[in-house]
Amino acid sequence: MSSSGTNWRELFPTKLTFIIFLLYMSLFIGQGIFVTASQESNNSYSYNTVTVVLLTEVFKLIVSICLYCRENNLRSLVRDVQKDRQVLALYMVPAFLYCLYNNLAFVNLATFDPTTYYLLLQLRVVVTGILFQMIFKKYLSQRQWLSLILLTFGCMLKQVNFGSFYSDANDDSEAAAIQMSKANGTHHDQPSGGGKNMSGFDFSLSAVFILAQTIFSCLAGVYNEYLLKDKGADVNIFVQNVFMYLDSIVCNAVILLIRGELLDAFSGPHLISIMRFSVIIIIVNNAAIGIVTSFFLKYMNSILKTFASALELLFTAILCYFLFSIPIYMNTALAIAVVSYAIYLYTQSPVVNLGKVRPLTDFQDKRKLLDPEDHTDSEMV
Repeated sequence: MSSSGTNWRELFPTKLTFIIFLLYMSLFIGQGIFVTASQESNNSYSYNTVTVVLLTEVFKLIVSICLYCRENNLRSLVRDVQKDRQVLALYMVPAFLYCLYNNLAFVNLATFDPTTYYLLLQLRVVVTGILFQMIFKKYLSQRQWLSLILLTFGCMLKQVNFGSFYSDANDDSEAAAIQMSKANGTHHDQPSGGGKNMSGFDFSLSAVFILAQTIFSCLAGVYNEYLLKDKGADVNIFVQNVFMYLDSIVCNAVILLIRGELLDAFSGPHLISIMRFSVIIIIVNNAAIGIVTSFFLKYMNSILKTFASALELLFTAILCYFLFSIPIYMNTALAIAVVSYAIYLYTQSPVVNLGKVRPLTDFQDKRKLLDPEDHTDSEMV
């Protein structure tokens, strides 16, 4: 009906915003798949992951500068950077948080299979909802909160042992498979998936890392949206990207310096280990994620961003089944079903936060999206 159409228009004002949504989702699915595919048989990495994150930021910086220079020159960019250097300093906060998030992604994907990894990351939705209210003063409705809570509950289903509620030889869950493995004397912590954690939190250091990544993601996403739509709303989006990636390069370089690997990370053997297709595609994919995310947050919002991440679960589970032979247990299927319903519930009453940014409305706005000279998209509505 018409109300349903209105809800979809609130979610995706134009076809372009829907394309951005699909791109964002596809690229994030690729991240988990590509990182997992680049691992050794013992789930370790043969390359320096911090160096890969740093090179990704360098690549994103180059792309952003090239996009800006389509209609301008480097001298103009330098002037804009000097003029808005206050915003450059503010971007150090999300840059540092994203730096930690991106590096923890490699650590956690070495511990968890991609489906479990993305399920656990969905715990950030409720935290994001709280931060969204605090920063933007946009209070969520009961329906919106219900959808967020349902999504969190769906993530918790991942680690439920159905065998504890009844005795059934047909119990099809990760926990039951692990118990069967132990009963048979098999020396594996997990039923399959290359020895990775497939059952969720186990109150270990890996749980601390995934919680930390969740918190960093929430804080960085909401604060980045605040800069894009409020403090830096009048700054060209490609200049804002330059700010973010310059600060991110500094943050990753500091991490390498603290670890005593700054010079060694760019030695011949280390660079050779990175110059492989399986690693280069990670750099390109993650760079595309960074560019697309900036458009996503500017023309949509961080709440919808978390639901895009939740929607990745279904496709990630299916791809991991075919690519890595990671089984889809009852826990995973139920968790995905609950999360999918939470997404549907959210689409009935989506959060709309334009800030000072005017939404894309027609073909001319598509040009403005890529036109560095046009600042009319920052008009108050």
